Amino acid sequence: MQEKDREVQILKELDGHPNIVTLHGAFLSDEGTSSNGQSGTRLNLVLEYLSDTLHRVIKHYNQTNSKMEAFYVKLYQFQLMRGLAFIHGRGIAHCDLKPQNLLLDGKSHTLKICDFGTAKRMIFGEPQRSYMVSRYYRAPELILGVTSFTTSVDLWSAGCVFAELILGQPLFTGKDGIDQLVQIIKVLGTPSTQQLRAMNPNYPEYEFTPSITPHPWEKVLRGWAPVHACDLVALMLTYDPVMSSAGDSVDFRVLRGN
Repeated sequence: MQEKDREVQILKELDGHPNIVTLHGAFLSDEGTSSNGQSGTRLNLVLEYLSDTLHRVIKHYNQTNSKMEAFYVKLYQFQLMRGLAFIHGRGIAHCDLKPQNLLLDGKSHTLKICDFGTAKRMIFGEPQRSYMVSRYYRAPELILGVTSFTTSVDLWSAGCVFAELILGQPLFTGKDGIDQLVQIIKVLGTPSTQQLRAMNPNYPEYEFTPSITPHPWEKVLRGWAPVHACDLVALMLTYDPVMSSAGDSVDFRVLRGN
C-alpha cells in the first residue's frame, strides 16, 4: 500500500511528459479477509492504455528471425533517455528499468516509462535497499551491495536496454547475483581496485583472478551498431557510477541522426 501511494505521488509529479505513462486516477478495493483474520484494502491505479511493450516487440523480432531496424532502435532509445532525463531532473530514480516496463504505442511508436512501484527519491546520505532492479538490468554497484547509490543505476539499465535493442536479446544473463557479475566482467573486464571503490567504498578488498581483458563494444555488439552507438553504450555500461551518470547529459543528437 505504501509503495503504491508513493507511486501515485511520483506519477502526479511527472505528469505531462510525453515519455512517462499518464495516471488517470486511483481507487481502493477490498482485498477481503486474510488467513490471519485481518482485512485489507488495495490501491489500484488507472493508467493510460498503450498497446504493447518493448519486451514483446523485441520478442516478435526474435520469433521472426529478424533484427530491429536502426531507425526504431534510435527512436526508442532516444525516448527512453529523454524520459529518464526528466525523471532524474526531479531527483527520482526509477530503479526497475527493463523492456517489460517500457510501454509502446503500436501506431505512433511512442515509448512511455511505467511501473514506478520501486522508484526512489534520491536523498543524499539516506541508505537504500541494494536488492532492487531486475537481475539482467541490475548495476554492478547494486550487486556489490552498495546502499547509497544514485540515478546512475537507471543509466546502467538503460544501457542494457540499448544493447538488447541492437542484439535482440539481453546482454548480461546471469543465473543469480554472483553469476550476473561474472557475465558483466566477461564483457567489461576485471574491475580495478579504484573501480571497486567507486562502486562500493565499503566493499572488502578483493582480487579477481584470473584478470580478464575488456572486449571492444564493436565486437560485443557484433558489428551491428555504428561507432557513436558503441560510444553511448560504453558511456552507460561502465563500472564507475559517476561516469555512468554522464549519460544524463550526453548529446543525444546521435540518436536522432542517420
